Amino acid sequence: MTETVEPAADTPPYRYTAGLAGEIEQRWQDRWEKWGTFHAPNPVGPLADPDHPRAGAEKLYVLDMFPYPSGAGLHVGHPLGYIGTDSYARYQRMAGRNVLHAMGFDAFGLPAEQYAVQTGTHPRTTTEANIERYKAQLRRLGMGHDDRRSVATIDTDFYRWTQWIFLQIFNSWYDPAARKARPIGELVAEFEAGTRPTPDGQPWGELSAAQRRVIVDDHRLAYVSEAPVNWCPGLGTVLANEEVTADGRSDRGNFPVFKRNLKQWKMRITAYGDRLLEDLDRLDWPEPIKLMQRNWIGRSVGAHVDFPVAAPVETGAEVAPIRVFTTRPDTIFGATYVVLAPEHELVDLLVLAVWPEGTRDAWTGGHASPRIAVQEYRKAAAAKTDVERQADAKEKTGVFVGAYATNPVTGAPIPIFIADYVLAGYGTGAIMAVPGQDERDWAFAEVFDLPILRTVQPSAGFDGKAYTGDGPAINSSAPERGLNLDGLGVTEAKAAIIAWLEANGYGQGAVTYRLRDWLFSRQRYWGEPFPIVYDEVGTPIALPESMLPVELPEVEDFSPRTFDPDDADSNPETPLSRKGDWVEVELDLGDGPKRYTRETNVMPQWAGSCWYELRYLDPTDSDRFVDPTNERYWMGPRDTGDTGGTDLYVGGAEHAVLHLLYARFWHKVLYDLGHVSSVEPFRKLFNQGMIQAYAYTDERERYVEAAEVAERDGGFWHGDNQVRREYGKMGKSLRNVVTPDEMCAAYGADTFRVYEMSMGPLEVSRPWETRAVVGSYRFLQRVWRALVDENTGASRVVETPADEPTRRLLHKTIDGVRADMDAIRFNTAIAKLIELTNGLTRLAGTPREVAEPLVLMLAPFAPHIAEELWQRLGHDSSLTYASFPVADPALLVADTVTYPVQINGKVRGRVEVAADASEETVRAAALAEIADQLAGKEPRKVIVVPGRMVSVVA
Repeated sequence: MTETVEPAADTPPYRYTAGLAGEIEQRWQDRWEKWGTFHAPNPVGPLADPDHPRAGAEKLYVLDMFPYPSGAGLHVGHPLGYIGTDSYARYQRMAGRNVLHAMGFDAFGLPAEQYAVQTGTHPRTTTEANIERYKAQLRRLGMGHDDRRSVATIDTDFYRWTQWIFLQIFNSWYDPAARKARPIGELVAEFEAGTRPTPDGQPWGELSAAQRRVIVDDHRLAYVSEAPVNWCPGLGTVLANEEVTADGRSDRGNFPVFKRNLKQWKMRITAYGDRLLEDLDRLDWPEPIKLMQRNWIGRSVGAHVDFPVAAPVETGAEVAPIRVFTTRPDTIFGATYVVLAPEHELVDLLVLAVWPEGTRDAWTGGHASPRIAVQEYRKAAAAKTDVERQADAKEKTGVFVGAYATNPVTGAPIPIFIADYVLAGYGTGAIMAVPGQDERDWAFAEVFDLPILRTVQPSAGFDGKAYTGDGPAINSSAPERGLNLDGLGVTEAKAAIIAWLEANGYGQGAVTYRLRDWLFSRQRYWGEPFPIVYDEVGTPIALPESMLPVELPEVEDFSPRTFDPDDADSNPETPLSRKGDWVEVELDLGDGPKRYTRETNVMPQWAGSCWYELRYLDPTDSDRFVDPTNERYWMGPRDTGDTGGTDLYVGGAEHAVLHLLYARFWHKVLYDLGHVSSVEPFRKLFNQGMIQAYAYTDERERYVEAAEVAERDGGFWHGDNQVRREYGKMGKSLRNVVTPDEMCAAYGADTFRVYEMSMGPLEVSRPWETRAVVGSYRFLQRVWRALVDENTGASRVVETPADEPTRRLLHKTIDGVRADMDAIRFNTAIAKLIELTNGLTRLAGTPREVAEPLVLMLAPFAPHIAEELWQRLGHDSSLTYASFPVADPALLVADTVTYPVQINGKVRGRVEVAADASEETVRAAALAEIADQLAGKEPRKVIVVPGRMVSVVA
């Protein structure tokens, strides 16, 4: 509930009220905009300014994770990080640095498109209106952004360069030997010269153009692939994993989501797995975020093993071996069955028409034939999410396909199953099941009555089921095959089996990743068009740079269509595919005019956020996505061991993996190709906490307006009805939203800024409490009264020097605030300013030598009132580039020290002595202070901790 604040009309103009704050804030925001106060000069180009007060100074690039402009606007939780970065940037400008701080908008995405489907309003119309609302709200908060650098991913002059970067990736391949991306033309040159063999060893010159193109496309970092995806017919699009709920439905709209093979664009991010892992160690990021990325990449060392398969007699087809990846090849003697993902490409070749003799009833799923069993099982598996399929607690299900593989080390036939706990997109989509050493395999083996053989000796006293610990190998000998692992430890057994597999043609050592290639297609309208066309045989052709941007055409219907929103087999029809005059196009791509077909999928929302930090550097350059000189200045490495990148990146931990991983991948490709000097996009990462709020429900479990709830009689009441309080997110559905506009109207933007920065450490989540905002409001009122007489409006600043205690308090505050600002400890910096301000209340007037530093230290948090007071102090320009105060070291040395004196662990007194007093002097003073409490008795022990305390044991 908002505390009532006096309106400006009822008070003199020299009292600091919400009304006066609003007038001051509006005036200074207009001045900053008119003067271009926060413009940061580039070294070269249109944004260079040699006369700027920070031209040539040490740079600092401060970056926020830019927002998606939703129609709901900002609530008080959203600006927490923005106010934090603004406070930090303002401090660093005053500390002498050239600070780049800009704000843009991540403006493509599904919400605007869904609104367009429902209302017919063009997504651009809705999105641009939302952007203007966000800009107005951020302006009202006094954000010091360089507005010349603002971008939105929906702007054609921005997504032109998104398309250009896509083409750089499409026209590149990853060279494992060089460990970097190289232009695709260099790969072709190596094939032509014979220095790189073709996959099957055929001379390049003997291959047809189509055969060559297949080989080249198989190396590209951006490629088209048939892939299992999260297909949502109700939305008519593929969804990323994070857009699917745990019960297998779309997060938006609650439509069913199915697994479906679709032709999609993908990016070969897996090629960068090792570099993405290694460079994490060089980044100044929170350790939990690094750990999440390491786990997501999931590097595993083991072996690929091939299990031969006998060709089904009824088909006569030649079937390739089943390839599995395992991190424990040493346990292969215990592999008693093989499991394929239901979608695995070999299933259709292996499944039989009738059950072979000896098939157990438990293996059939109750079906008359393997083909029916497989068909029904696949249908059920397609209706589940990856999370559901891999849940440890779920009942293990599967069916036998009717065929057998051969364990390569024992020669024994082992049955082949399909089961949904194996995923086609992970590893090879197949596993060798070793139930003796794997809990899931043991559970499956119990359900399906399959053999269990231990191949690792359990530790003494172990009486469980699957043993997953280390121990010597047992039951792992095949003398006739020249293989004996018995008695070897895990490391030695792994090395021995890998050597045997490689020598006998059954596999090789390998490194794999949990990370999968990035699915890059969306069946939507509101996204970046691909700069790709297809020729008459369906080969993807990159458009030349001169044809960029490929702009989104106007369409009448924004909705993707499917035949049946509840049918996994319904086919997608994208909005762009219905725009025939745009899809079918005649172009001259260098060999005369020809007919082509445009790509009708669009890029995902992640695309623009992969590189926006680079466009802030040079948004007016129409010839390049960034001038190399400007990129080196703002983001280049400081030394040979530095990765480069933005100096500070602030945003929520919810983007720990996908956005940050994708952006790192794009940036590394650009680095490899020589387009940027920085190895990483974000040198330092800081995760701000969340602002959460109380919500209240009535007896019907319906939410009531939180602002209308009162606390009384030990409970919470909405009118005459008692309600239940819960704690969590702030949102419209919970009816607990508080907007910054409300706070600015009630108290002023500066009060809101100070409150958010003083609530606690920036990285910690904290509860919103409207009633507590008044504390920050009163602090600013005290600052105002320290410099302005409320009764007359006259200045309370005096030219007489400050007394010694005030001067020492000032310089202690300066020293502490500087340290806190450098370390992003804003709450403790504000606490020190409050202490200093409280110390001024005893003075008849505020000495100028204290008033000016106080105003300058307050400026990062409350810039409007600080500017106003700075002007009242006689300055005729903004304090934005005034020097931040520096403490006098001589005044930081205390003349005296106060020692608490403890008796048996409890403080019983305090003594003040000279700072350089000897230990004996301190001891004597302490004993004198507590003499009456000792009642003449000699203490057993007296411990003096220099500068801190005296402890007496009575």
